[in-house]
Amino acid sequence: MTRRVGWSADGLLFAMVLRMSDNSVDPSGNTEAFRAFTQTPQPEPTASKTPLIITGVVVAVVLIAVIVWLVA
Repeated sequence: MTRRVGWSADGLLFAMVLRMSDNSVDPSGNTEAFRAFTQTPQPEPTASKTPLIITGVVVAVVLIAVIVWLVA
């Protein structure tokens, strides 16, 4: 918060508090902003990487088993 302090014509001390800038837009402030807020598309969920990880682990186990079988 910014304050300016000075003297008035009659010699009394006064302070003026300046409003801080607000960079965010309140969607309830007006109808247009609210409609834009409610109509924004939701981001699509990303695909799960769990099947890829499971497949990688299974392939690694099979490769290790084949190498052990070939060496034995």
